[in-house]
Amino acid sequence: MTPFAILLLITLYFGMLFFISHRTSKNNDGNDAFFKANKNSKWYLVAFGMIGTALSGVTFISVPGEVGAPSGEQFKYFQFILGNAIGFIIVATVLLPLYYRMNLTSIYSYIEKRLGYYSYKTAAMLFLVSRTIGSSFRLYLAAIVLQRFVFDYYGIPFAFTVLLSLVLIFFYTYKSGLKTIIITDSLQTLFLVSSVFLTIYFICSSLNLNLIEAFEEVKSSHYSKIFFFDNFVSSKFHFAKQILGGIFVTVAMVGLDQDLMQKNLSCATIGESQKNMFTFTGIFILINLFFLSVGALLYIYANKNGISIPADLITGKPRTDLLFPEIAFHHLSIIPSIVFLLGLTAATFATTDSALTALTTSFCIDFMGMDKKENQNKPNIIRTRHIVHLSFSFLMFLVILIFNSINNGSVVGIIFKIASYTYGPLLGLYTFGLFMKSKTVKDKWVPYICLVSPVLTMLISENSTTLFFGYVFDTELIIINALITFIGLYFISKPAVEETRF
Repeated sequence: MTPFAILLLITLYFGMLFFISHRTSKNNDGNDAFFKANKNSKWYLVAFGMIGTALSGVTFISVPGEVGAPSGEQFKYFQFILGNAIGFIIVATVLLPLYYRMNLTSIYSYIEKRLGYYSYKTAAMLFLVSRTIGSSFRLYLAAIVLQRFVFDYYGIPFAFTVLLSLVLIFFYTYKSGLKTIIITDSLQTLFLVSSVFLTIYFICSSLNLNLIEAFEEVKSSHYSKIFFFDNFVSSKFHFAKQILGGIFVTVAMVGLDQDLMQKNLSCATIGESQKNMFTFTGIFILINLFFLSVGALLYIYANKNGISIPADLITGKPRTDLLFPEIAFHHLSIIPSIVFLLGLTAATFATTDSALTALTTSFCIDFMGMDKKENQNKPNIIRTRHIVHLSFSFLMFLVILIFNSINNGSVVGIIFKIASYTYGPLLGLYTFGLFMKSKTVKDKWVPYICLVSPVLTMLISENSTTLFFGYVFDTELIIINALITFIGLYFISKPAVEETRF
């Protein structure tokens, strides 16, 4: 597939998104449409659209690539997915009822009512930092694929590729925000899911296998091992670690994340919102299993055709993230290439557009008070929201450029590692708020607790083999971070007055 053809397809794709944005933003440029989609989103659209938001380009490229990584990852990621499923159920049954009962627009308003002003600002800031970094990394992965296979051909620098992507996203989301995102994410998820199944079909055809034969081929290969029980102490792939990590990362990155919760809260009732979460959970498990199967088939195809893992252009080291695009663009026919490109583009931009909307919502509500009655009729309030939206676009641009200068590994592992540090204090704050209802905290001390906790967590992680008899942390590190935060909050706690107990 030629660079020009790829560029043309992306142009047509964005043209479609701009058309949808234009249609949904007619007479809907207000903050209620941007922040809450007028509180009338259909649960099935939210459920389907959340698949694209939750998966991203990282799942699309990095997860299949890790199946055959030198570290022997195989299907171990599915253990983490099973933990995710338990986490989704906890979110649906514990956190969503709380948010609906309090009629929240920003979920961090709960912390203000429960623990105080400084705790609230700290929680909101933790989200802004966490989501900015995480979403930047996800967009980065798609940008390096576009750079390698399109823009390098025209001699265009990487910075321009990233900037162009963010400018396009800004222009189709800045007017109606969530109201547009609900529709565009559903459409992008359709492309994403279709591309997974079509990719499996095309690879099977190239290997002269029907679907049953392909299933047997994957099942009998050394890539398909799911459960790892060897050496709980030293192996980060152990089943218990992955399940625990999956549960708590999901509670933090979904249930305590304005991005995904904003979509849920746009449903009219708690019943519809929970129906959305349960439906989403089932689809999420299945689609990730298919992604892992794509990974196994890619490596089987690569081994049979003598294709090696592409090397990073800067470090020269093998980079598993690039195996899928390498095979799709250079070793399959034009149709599979188009399918891959649509899937990658949909997965990436469904995540980034949603994140920009959520970041703008959180800052406007949590730091500028745009939901307060005295501020809703202020002059230029819509223009101010547009400036905030643009500012976060530029901030993501800077984060991606910094990350590009230092990274040479698989992005999916890095994202969950960073989440353990940035979302851990959030998990600790909400756990304390929910389970220590007889206590509140010395509010002004909370920011310091939430700064110290990730530092102590990092020190524990770096020295865990010495401190804990060879123990190696993986995604369950978020539990340690939350526990340190919880203990810190307990030491600065005091008896709660009746009105602070939620």
